[in-house]
Amino acid sequence: MSKYRMMRSVAAGALTVGAVAVAALSLSLTAGQAVAAEVTLRLHQMLPAQASVPKNILEPWMARIEEESGGRIEFQHFPAMQLGGKPPELVDQAIDGIADIVWTLPGYTPGRFPRTEVFELPFVMTNAEAVSRAFWQLAEETMLDQDFKDMKVLGLWVHGPGLIHSKDPIDSLDDLNGVKLRAPTRVTNDMFSSLGATPVGMPVPAVPEALSKGVIDATVVPWEVTGALKINELVSNHTDFGDDALYTATFVLGMNRAAYDGLPDDLKAIIDKNSGLELSGFAGGQMQRDDAKPRDEAIEKGATMIVLPPEEVARWKEASAPTIEKWVAEMDEKGMDGTGLYNRAIELIEENTGK
Repeated sequence: MSKYRMMRSVAAGALTVGAVAVAALSLSLTAGQAVAAEVTLRLHQMLPAQASVPKNILEPWMARIEEESGGRIEFQHFPAMQLGGKPPELVDQAIDGIADIVWTLPGYTPGRFPRTEVFELPFVMTNAEAVSRAFWQLAEETMLDQDFKDMKVLGLWVHGPGLIHSKDPIDSLDDLNGVKLRAPTRVTNDMFSSLGATPVGMPVPAVPEALSKGVIDATVVPWEVTGALKINELVSNHTDFGDDALYTATFVLGMNRAAYDGLPDDLKAIIDKNSGLELSGFAGGQMQRDDAKPRDEAIEKGATMIVLPPEEVARWKEASAPTIEKWVAEMDEKGMDGTGLYNRAIELIEENTGK
């Protein structure tokens, strides 16, 4: 039975011993022997267990914490919304204690985490590790005690360069006109609307059915998730922006604050050691590294790979600029200094790019 199971039961023989014998047995346990868990943490997320994020990021993270705690912390992993609800409800599930830890997109609850949107703006993305590190750093400066005040944030990251997967080829900005396109967040929906598409917002697990039923003609997701969602079987055209990245989406790994506060200090220290800047940078970089396999598989199957030339990319940049201007103005109106947030995000990304 997998370690990351819905419920793990430990069979124990019936032993009748006195208190002294129990104490002696406990003292005789070596570090290699099993220790009963003091804390069980339930992690809930939207993707199937075989998807790259749970497989290559969340499960290794859980295993590392279990090992470093000497078995005092154990995890129950609930993939694919198995605790119930819909992906936009994950944030409140963490806050309310339905789950102890969730992984989700802040953008699934529009307007609730406004400062995170700065990293989703058009052509802000460079590479996922650099942007993820910048995301965590900016969050420490402006977000953790404001946008995320109701939860304990363990990691913040972004995926690799977003691109368009479509039924019909999109070779230019003109081809986007009227295309029913799924985008993940408020900012990306605004951007595609300004670019001429008809944006359709939905969580990523809904994309395969929407494509198969013709609800949408295209979607934007990173390569890494296309395999788990079988998108390569539903569309055959993929539009890439070369050395530029059209967009990215933001993610949060968040913990119920009471569950964290209730941990002994030494177990808090283990959680803290495996959270924060380094986790964020690793997770973003891993998502981008996981782009390679499904992209190669799509090429092997004869997919049409469209790489827009720099002069065409320049048209998209110009057409998407109003999205940035609109977002900055909205943040300014809310007293959040949109210009300062945007400039600081760019500064931090530049500092981290190339490290």
